[in-house]
Amino acid sequence: MRTRRLKQLFWVVLLLGTGQQAGGLVVEYGEAPSWPLPAISDSGTSTSWNFGQVAAVATSVNGDIVVLHRGADPIMVFDADGRFIRSWGNGLFSNGKVVGIGGSERTEGRSRYTVVYGSAGCYACGAHSVRVDAVGNIWVVDAAGHVVYKMDDNGRVLMELGTRGTTGISRNTFNLPTDVAFAPTGDVYVSDGYGNPRVVKYAADGQYLLEWGTRGIGPGEFGLPHNLVVDSRGRVYVTDRDNNRIQVFDSEGQFLAEWPNIGGVSSLFLTDEQRIWVGGVLRNLEGMMLARLFGTTGGHGTTVSRDGAVFVAQLDGRVQKFLK
Repeated sequence: MRTRRLKQLFWVVLLLGTGQQAGGLVVEYGEAPSWPLPAISDSGTSTSWNFGQVAAVATSVNGDIVVLHRGADPIMVFDADGRFIRSWGNGLFSNGKVVGIGGSERTEGRSRYTVVYGSAGCYACGAHSVRVDAVGNIWVVDAAGHVVYKMDDNGRVLMELGTRGTTGISRNTFNLPTDVAFAPTGDVYVSDGYGNPRVVKYAADGQYLLEWGTRGIGPGEFGLPHNLVVDSRGRVYVTDRDNNRIQVFDSEGQFLAEWPNIGGVSSLFLTDEQRIWVGGVLRNLEGMMLARLFGTTGGHGTTVSRDGAVFVAQLDGRVQKFLK
C-alpha cells in the first residue's frame, strides 16, 4: 500500500510540474502478464511469437485485437485474452523503411525524413498504422508505399487513398503518410506525415474534400503530423511529434488549441468515453492528465479492448497489455 501511494504521489507531482491541474489522483495502470498467449510448435510445445517491429494495434468491432507488425503475415488477429485467430497481408506492404536525415544533411524548411528501399530496407516496413472504423472496416497505412488501404474484415481491399509507389502532394498522392482517422460523419482524415506537413480530408467514398498544414512551428504548422483522432464533435487532434505537441482543429482545419510540451508522442487513441491516450498518458479533451501507464512513455500505437485493457505496440517487437 505504501508503494502504491508513493507512485500516486509521484504522478501528481509530475502532473503539476507539467503545468496541468489534476482534479484528483492520477490513475495508474500496471502491465499484465505477457500477451499474446504463446504460439504452438509442430511438436505441440509453446514458443514465443516472432513479431517484427510492432507498428500499431486496433480493436475490431467484435472485440478482437488486430496487430500490425513488420514481418511475415503483417496483419494478425488475436482475441483479447491472447489466443491467435488468423493472419494475412503478405505482399500488401512495401519493403521501404522510413529513415531520418542527419543534421548535417538537412535542408531548412524541408522534411527531416526520407525512405530507403532495396537491400537497405526491410520486409513490410511500410506498415505504419492500423485503425478500425465504426462499421468494422480495417484501414492500414503503408508509409513507404505512400498509400492507405481500406479492407473488409477478411482482408479484401475495398478502397485505396493515395497512389501506391508514387510520391507527391496532391489530391491523389501522399509522401510517407502516417495515420488515418474517422469523423462521426464518416469523413476520413489522413496525416501525410513524414514527407508532407499536412492533414488531408476525404468523404467516406474517397472523394477529396480539403487539406491543411505547412511546415513550421506556428498554429496550423507541423514538424511531423504523426497521428490523429476525431472526437464526437468532429474536432481533429493531431500529434505534431517533432514539435512536442498536440494541435486541435475543427472539421475544416481551423486551429482551435494546442497542448504544448508533451514530448515526442508516437500514438493517439480516442476512447468511447471521449478521452485520449496520448502515448502512455490518458487525457481529457482539454488535455488534463487522468491516468498513466506505469513504466512506459507509450509506444507506436495504442488501443483499448472492450473490458478496458490498454494494448500498446512497441517497435522492439512486443505488444504490452495494461490493466487498471
